[in-house]
Amino acid sequence: MRVKVLWLCGVLVILSLVMSVVAQEGHPLTGTWYGDFGMTAAKRNDLTVILNWDGKGVSGIINPGPDTQKVKVATLDSSKWTVHFEVDAKNKAGAMDHFVFDGTLKNIVAGNRTITGTWTCGTTKGDFKIQRDL
Repeated sequence: MRVKVLWLCGVLVILSLVMSVVAQEGHPLTGTWYGDFGMTAAKRNDLTVILNWDGKGVSGIINPGPDTQKVKVATLDSSKWTVHFEVDAKNKAGAMDHFVFDGTLKNIVAGNRTITGTWTCGTTKGDFKIQRDL
């Protein structure tokens, strides 16, 4: 009987440790986000954003790889879970365009959290949706 109780206690301890490791993802904004942005539902561009919340502010990069661009300005309003970030990216002519993204974080505690919103570049406007990579 004593062995069964010790075995059960050991199993419960292991399960609680495994669950606590799985549950610790960090801040809801921190991570890699994948999705797209565009002016219409048919005309979309891939978008990958890596964001980090350091306890005071947001930093990040857009489209990691050879075309990586650093996020110039980023803010989070955690009372409304709204996100704002700006980035300069090269256009097809090689000049820099300034993009502004404003979105809302949804499903904050879920694994399938998203940021959806609008973007502008000069007078061009559209929408975007990115989902956090697990």
